[in-house]
Amino acid sequence: MKQLWCAVSFLAGCLLSTNASADTISTGALLQQMNVASQSLNYELAFISINKQGVESLRYRHARLDNKALAQLLQMDGPRREVVQRGSEISYFEPGLEPFTLNGDYIVDSLPSIVYTDFKRLAAWYDFIAVGRTRIADRLCEVIRVVARDGTRYSYIVWLDSETKLPLRVDLLDRDGETLEQFRVISFTVNDQVSNMMRGLEKASLPPQLSVPGGEKINFNWAPSWVPQGFNEVSSGRRPLPTIDVPVESRLYSDGLFSFSINVNRAGTSDGEQILRTGRRTVTTEVRNSTEITVVGELPPQTAKRIADSVKFRAAP
Repeated sequence: MKQLWCAVSFLAGCLLSTNASADTISTGALLQQMNVASQSLNYELAFISINKQGVESLRYRHARLDNKALAQLLQMDGPRREVVQRGSEISYFEPGLEPFTLNGDYIVDSLPSIVYTDFKRLAAWYDFIAVGRTRIADRLCEVIRVVARDGTRYSYIVWLDSETKLPLRVDLLDRDGETLEQFRVISFTVNDQVSNMMRGLEKASLPPQLSVPGGEKINFNWAPSWVPQGFNEVSSGRRPLPTIDVPVESRLYSDGLFSFSINVNRAGTSDGEQILRTGRRTVTTEVRNSTEITVVGELPPQTAKRIADSVKFRAAP
């Protein structure tokens, strides 16, 4: 009887593990559909963006014409701020500033970055947990949590429309479950009329391209000995600081959802550290042996400090 009980328990455990894996795959597939829908459908969203600095009302339009993305983000209150996309050109129009254009795949100031994430890549480091269904903007939504397995990052809760798979609400949570940012759709439309409204952007005259100076490529004598699982270095370089004549060496890391940079430059002789968090962004600075180490990114303060503490320097030859 004991052997039978053990066999049944083992089989049940295997089934639970299989079901959990299947749930992760199915919820991951739903999130991947959200990614595709956000970049392929013709739609308009009216939404509010809530963070520690306040509340903004915005409108976002997106269309695809001749396989080219056209998009517009408009601030609905106060001075007119507008961002438009035509293919890989992202143009910014703000009061008091000369308009300019940058290269990019999408408007980073609009929908939360998780909307554009490759969830197949994230599946190795994150769990996608189905929470249930509810209504947002009078639409039935699937609710999914996105949580890092190692507990070193923030987490997301995503409400996506059951029919169109567009995101209707996204909450960014800290490790204590406090909401840091919220994206919430008030109303939305999905139809071809949106593409007709965006057609004028095809031939519009956009502001000149802004050149971004590249950093000097060098071999650094330092590197972190620890970063959270899934983070990889995506770029590095040395650049002068704009206000003082001191070069800063930087490494940029990303896991496909969050990113941070490690910056190293000369400093004074005193040791010390500072940690500041504003919304999702943490800045932690420490001084060691006349060298300032600063970690800036979308990380909890504890994680940013651990990364800064892990930076090791090679001895000069």
